[in-house]
Amino acid sequence: QVQLVESGGGLVQPGGSLTLSCAASTSILAIYVLGWYRQAPGKQRELVARFTSGGVTNYAGFVKGRFTISRDNAKNTVTLQMNSLKPEDTAVYYCTYGTVWGQGTQVTVSS
Repeated sequence: QVQLVESGGGLVQPGGSLTLSCAASTSILAIYVLGWYRQAPGKQRELVARFTSGGVTNYAGFVKGRFTISRDNAKNTVTLQMNSLKPEDTAVYYCTYGTVWGQGTQVTVSS
C-alpha cells in the first residue's frame, strides 16, 4: 500500500508563506484523487485543495487565490504553496491519495 509523508509545516507569522510537500512511496496515478485537507482543533477535517480523478483542480473557498496545489508525477510528489497565511489557517494539514492519508504536518500561523 502506498505511504504518504508530508513535510514543510511549521510556525509562520500572519502574512507569511509556507510550502508543504507530500512524497508518495509509489507512482501517483491521475485516476485517483490527490490533494490536501486540514483539521483545526475541535473542527472537522476539510478540503483545502485537490486534483480530482478527472484532472480538475478544486480549491476550498477560503483559499481565495492564496494557495496553489501542484504535482510532480516524475517525483511522486504533491505540493501546496501557501501565501498570505492567516491565524485561521492554523491546523494539521494532511496529504491524501485515493483512500490513503499521510500522518499530517502542523501549520501554526501566529505572531
